[in-house]
Amino acid sequence: MQKEYKTVTEISGPLILVEGVEKAGYEELVEVRTPSGEMRRGKVLEAHKDWALVQMFEGTAGLDQNAAVRFLGRGVELPVSADMLGRVYNGSGKARDGGPEIIAEKKLDINGLAINPTARDYPNDFIQTGISTIDGLNTLVRGQKLPIFSGSGLPHARLAAQIARQAQVIGDSKAEFSVVFGAMGITYEEAEFFLEDLRRTGAISRAVLFINLADDPAIERISTPRLALTAAEYLAFEKGHHVLVILSDITAYCESLREVSAARKEIPGRRGFPGYLYTDLSTLYERAGRLQGKAGSITLLPILTMPEDDKTHPIPDLTGYITEGQIILDRALHQRGIYPPVNPLPSLSRLRDKGIGEGKTREDHANAANQLFAAYARGREAKELAVILGESALSEDDLKFSAFAGEFEDKFIRQGENENRTIEETLSLGWELFKLLPQEQLKRLKPEQLKKYLK
Repeated sequence: MQKEYKTVTEISGPLILVEGVEKAGYEELVEVRTPSGEMRRGKVLEAHKDWALVQMFEGTAGLDQNAAVRFLGRGVELPVSADMLGRVYNGSGKARDGGPEIIAEKKLDINGLAINPTARDYPNDFIQTGISTIDGLNTLVRGQKLPIFSGSGLPHARLAAQIARQAQVIGDSKAEFSVVFGAMGITYEEAEFFLEDLRRTGAISRAVLFINLADDPAIERISTPRLALTAAEYLAFEKGHHVLVILSDITAYCESLREVSAARKEIPGRRGFPGYLYTDLSTLYERAGRLQGKAGSITLLPILTMPEDDKTHPIPDLTGYITEGQIILDRALHQRGIYPPVNPLPSLSRLRDKGIGEGKTREDHANAANQLFAAYARGREAKELAVILGESALSEDDLKFSAFAGEFEDKFIRQGENENRTIEETLSLGWELFKLLPQEQLKRLKPEQLKKYLK
């Protein structure tokens, strides 16, 4: 039986200080009984010889120094089973869909274990999202960490839902594909949108959702992505599934970290965020990947809203260092009514070339993608020049590239919210657009490819 302490000496924000504690451990789970008899949970943030600092998940409202504290001798654990698929949980791992508790095969610590770098397998398999600007130009590869950088008011929620229901591993018909969705600090309306969209399309049968709403305890947001990744690790490395993990919104998670850091009176770093923000984010992102000898994989799509659309803000800045590229949503495209407003020019997938080509997508994929990038970049420059000097100042080729940029945005970038394009359709669309340009300007395409596809 665990010992009960009634030695709470200080309460500050979401934190309580308990003195006279014997052998408390870092990240140890704690139960606190309020004077009214309500039970709340927390975890140990700091443990010293005879005291422990406890972070409360449900907040400290109504707590006083008469609260009784029990240290449970274990970390926060998630009961896991294949029956998790199709279920919806809150940000602390409790069922919120009205269904029964699952019969757990085991309970896993949500902090997981570090993956030994020598045990990692290199990401090299194409994942088809059905979205041309991702599949064709900034390809998602199985086991990759590819964040989506968005801004306030941009349709990242719609894009995330579309990817969740459309994503699949091509060329492996026997592979089980699952989606784990972790939502942090979203509104009730956004939560209902995700649930309704997945239910409407039937994709919820292969999904596990962990939802922390904006009015839920902010502290719960720190656990939500770890619960999602723990479920993903179980499905991937024990059940052999290819798991796509979508975490939204990482900005809300980081702001919760800042709140706890301020309550602990830590010295702030950039923009008031804790100095260990990079380390903390890496403990999330680096749980994605593939393991040698394991059939499953974890592919991570974290979504973050950049404050004031600023890419140099600490959250997108540090995320870019840890992950393998970024998909950037563009406000100008959104204002012109283009969905999804993915700007391919600043977007990047560092592992693209490992997941495309003959035997994976098509032999012309890399060259076609490079030519589309180059032509669109030149077309954008021609449009900007026309604004300054007028179209009469443009050369004949510049006029063609300018027209190409407009058609590229209207036909290649723009697509329906329920439009699921195959990689063949995406590449064919690119080749149709090449017909707008002089053939001598298509310098990144091989002669045999021009002969085969430019008909």
